[in-house]
Amino acid sequence: MKVICDRQKLHDALAVVNNVIPTKSTKPVLENLCLVATDTALELLGTDLESSVRYRIDGVQVEEPGPAVVPARVTLDFVRDLSGETVTLSTHENKCVISSGADACDLVTTEADEFPVISRFGSERSFSIQGGSFNRLVNRVAFAAAREAGRYAMHGVLAEIENGGLKLVATDGRRLALASAAVDDGAGARGPVKPAIVPAKGMQLFCRVIDDPLEQVEFHVSENQIGLRTKSAEIFTRLIDGEFPRYAAVIPRESTHTMEADAALLTRKLRLVANVTGTEARAVRFKLSPGELDLFGQSAGRGEARARMDVDFKAGEAEIAFNPDYVLEGLKNCEEGLVRLTFNERSSPGKFTLAENYVYIVMPITIEG
Repeated sequence: MKVICDRQKLHDALAVVNNVIPTKSTKPVLENLCLVATDTALELLGTDLESSVRYRIDGVQVEEPGPAVVPARVTLDFVRDLSGETVTLSTHENKCVISSGADACDLVTTEADEFPVISRFGSERSFSIQGGSFNRLVNRVAFAAAREAGRYAMHGVLAEIENGGLKLVATDGRRLALASAAVDDGAGARGPVKPAIVPAKGMQLFCRVIDDPLEQVEFHVSENQIGLRTKSAEIFTRLIDGEFPRYAAVIPRESTHTMEADAALLTRKLRLVANVTGTEARAVRFKLSPGELDLFGQSAGRGEARARMDVDFKAGEAEIAFNPDYVLEGLKNCEEGLVRLTFNERSSPGKFTLAENYVYIVMPITIEG
């Protein structure tokens, strides 16, 4: 193999592929990436056996096609620190030489047939969506997925296609985020796309390879994996096998209390009061009266704080308490000036409407007194 490539393009591709490659693995070959020079392009492949990336760099000068399996992290670090505009990659016996001007690095290679086979995108697609819309959907929901040990299905994001739209749902059992956007549903006569639980890490990998928000990116859902294709990359991730919680039952359909507030001001006031709450009692009380919201927070070892702001609330009086961290995480994604909170009783879920087709459900906290 011998290829001459633009250094910045190579660095960017290496950075994407390294996102999926483990730094330590019981299978040392997985700590490598596979470089494949074809007649017109250079492909970079990486995998941890759960997710895999195939990234293509066009416009390279290929003098000798062929593969090379090299240590992933070292390759990225060396190319990053080079100062030349172009990089030459060439193989000699069991070494891959990376050079630019007077600088060079000889890396020990691994036999190419030891590297796992990575899927290729099929000719059929399940659906497509504008890249920027998909990134926005993932940012709206992925933060609500579970992180600690528990029900494995909650560690992923549920993706559903229905009525010409893509719906993403994530929950950790204490809060739930749901957002949807229109897609080009290519299922057609093949029938509907089955719901899929995608690992949160896989969703983040998808977002990292979408560099043009206007590009229409393609997805394909198979029995046990989902794939994304852009102009330059193909990413596959294994689906989570499990039963996702029945989220529809958690979302309130009707409510007796409705408040609308300035999202930025609510964020500031809530953060202010949350400063005094301790980790053992992380709760802020929302006390509503006509036209006003009073926020209260306290901790035995720190004291108490209160804040008031004007809101649109026309009912008599109502009260509910939430973990402020959960509410603030949702408010970060509020893209409109106003946020709407609806709920029934102080013990019922609070529904925050953060944008069109975007709701965030937070379970309340019971405070005595």
